[in-house]
Amino acid sequence: MWSILNGTIVNAITVALGSAGGLLVAGRLPPRYQQIVLHCLGLVTITLGVDSAVLTFAQTAAQYGPLVGAEKTYAARLAMVMIASLLVGAILGTRLRLHERIEGAGAWIHRRFSSGDGRSFAEAFLTASVIFCVGPLTLLGCLENGAHANPSLLYIKAVLDGFCSLALASTLGAGVLASLVTVVFFQGGLSLLAYRVADPLNELSIALMTVVGGILLLATALLLLDLKKIPVANMLPGVFLPPLFVWIIESLSPGLLLPLP
Repeated sequence: MWSILNGTIVNAITVALGSAGGLLVAGRLPPRYQQIVLHCLGLVTITLGVDSAVLTFAQTAAQYGPLVGAEKTYAARLAMVMIASLLVGAILGTRLRLHERIEGAGAWIHRRFSSGDGRSFAEAFLTASVIFCVGPLTLLGCLENGAHANPSLLYIKAVLDGFCSLALASTLGAGVLASLVTVVFFQGGLSLLAYRVADPLNELSIALMTVVGGILLLATALLLLDLKKIPVANMLPGVFLPPLFVWIIESLSPGLLLPLP
């Protein structure tokens, strides 16, 4: 079991240590410094989102377009899968009220273990959870850790999340520390799923999941920059829908997205 979950466990430890360090210095940071830290994190999140969404999309189109003989139209095909995943996922998440439920979970943790502004705690919990659990390193790292017992990508993510949690906790508060619960259950669940089904997804599906995840990171950046509050958690199901749409399309029209064997 250690070989499947070691990356997630190390990641949770770095988030806990980073958050604890951020909480220790939080009271010593004047508001203007807290604001600039949030702005820096927002810009970094934009960079990660662009890398995941825009660059991965372009690279995937360039890689698979020639293989299926559709260099000029392949990007449009991928865009339809990406848009459908995002829209259907957002509708499903809104129907399930995921945003409210995750915020409610954060509020419950706050009432149980902390004091102060419960709404701020829940927002910090939700923001940190999305940043830590959505992105290419999360998806690829969990698949590698679960299917191949290779935690290297999650170890890299653990270091990045440690510094990120330090900065987030120093400005957003204790809700960031509570997000390690999300890290454990979300990443651990993905790693266990990858272990059970062993390489369940093709590279195209993983790339499109990364693209949708990058869009969610961009939405989170808008929140950090205080530009627009988007219920990002309601869009989370969209991250997991590209494999389904790729399978449906390839079942109806083989060779439209994936090269024929």
